[in-house]
Amino acid sequence: MNIPSQSFYVLHQYLHQPTVKRVRHIFRFSHAESIIEKIRRKFFQRSERSAIADTKPCGLSHTIKTSIMNNINDNPNAKPKPRNTNTSSENAGRPPLGDGDNYPPSGDGGYLKGRGAQINTKNRFLTNQTVKEHIEAIDDWSEKNEATVYLEDHAKSIVNKVESPDVGMFYSMNPYQGCEHGCIYCYARNAHEYWGYSAGLDFERKIIVKKNAPELLRKFLMNPKWECLPISLSGNTDCYQPAEKKFGITRKLLEVCNEFNQPVGMITKNAGMLRDKDLLQEMAKKKLISILVSITSFNEDLRRVMEPRTTTGLQRLRLIKELSDAGIRMGVMLGPMIPGLNEHEMQRIMQAASENGATFSAYTFIRLNGAIKLMFHDWLYKNFLDRADKVWHLIENGHGGQVNDSRYGVRMRGEGPISDLVRQQFRKYNKIYGLNAERWELDTTKFQVPGGQGKLF
Repeated sequence: MNIPSQSFYVLHQYLHQPTVKRVRHIFRFSHAESIIEKIRRKFFQRSERSAIADTKPCGLSHTIKTSIMNNINDNPNAKPKPRNTNTSSENAGRPPLGDGDNYPPSGDGGYLKGRGAQINTKNRFLTNQTVKEHIEAIDDWSEKNEATVYLEDHAKSIVNKVESPDVGMFYSMNPYQGCEHGCIYCYARNAHEYWGYSAGLDFERKIIVKKNAPELLRKFLMNPKWECLPISLSGNTDCYQPAEKKFGITRKLLEVCNEFNQPVGMITKNAGMLRDKDLLQEMAKKKLISILVSITSFNEDLRRVMEPRTTTGLQRLRLIKELSDAGIRMGVMLGPMIPGLNEHEMQRIMQAASENGATFSAYTFIRLNGAIKLMFHDWLYKNFLDRADKVWHLIENGHGGQVNDSRYGVRMRGEGPISDLVRQQFRKYNKIYGLNAERWELDTTKFQVPGGQGKLF
């Protein structure tokens, strides 16, 4: 019996085994033989012949079972052949995720161009979820590449105190929740679950807009108890993402800060910041602004799939140069560095940024916290199947065997020989290109409520 290669089957993992939890997995038939081999090795300690003979997956006809058994490869650990990106992700041949996580089924709807995540991961806060499990009950398996939706929110506050001791900021404000840039590695994705959405595609397609943010900031700064400290703009999501061109909230926030002489630190990977060059230049004269431009790669093939709706690396260099020439303090953010994908570009990025006017730098080592682990794994095997295993294990080696570390002071830099190598390179190139050579601080002494008296001390 010839089974079409696009067919799906549900394998129930040995329901007669009392020690095995009832878990359902959806696999493509072409890789089912290697999956059965993996199950056999994991749950049975018998000989190879007796183990295969005992394999009795429920729900498959005798003809299908016989066909699967007759096609088991001699080498079940052989690396799978690269797949066309128009097909869905397979589980066969992948390393285990650990922590009890399962690979989410992503369907067969083709690669969603212009999006980083290709799936919607489970929201850990929702009791009821809509999932795709039973192929016979699904009319449309593929994910539709829906247009971005802007959801207006009447926020109650805009400035948040940052409790984390290793992020280098005291307070932050974010005019948008969710980010259309779609960076697959973005740590802010998990925050979208608090709004009832997924950290996957929902993070890129459902953007929450805080239209009353400027009024909330003004109210916050008018509080007599406010002791002026720098506020980070874009501490979570990019304030110059495509939504800014439509709503202009970031510029209004900067106008309020300039009016109060409130210092601001910013980070972006969008050249749309140049629209506010005049305002940024005015703030720079009072030492009220410091900007980091995030550059992760000059490889456009990598950027297009890793950060699909961002500006090119060359455009970000242009952003650094133009604003630096205008007298604005500019730096470069190399984050995250992903071993096997972009960490080899660190020297080139730092040199180019320095030559274009950057005077300081920072970096982070990739960490896959929460739902990001699932969607990054899915993305990695869809785009870089030839090196996916290597990249995944290098990330694990950078976090002591895991792909994430929540310990303060360690989570951003990693731990182990791989992350140590990245750190040594960063320090070396900082010295070579004169980055972080000067001590510089935003000026908090000029803060003044409009119409009021400035602080004497």
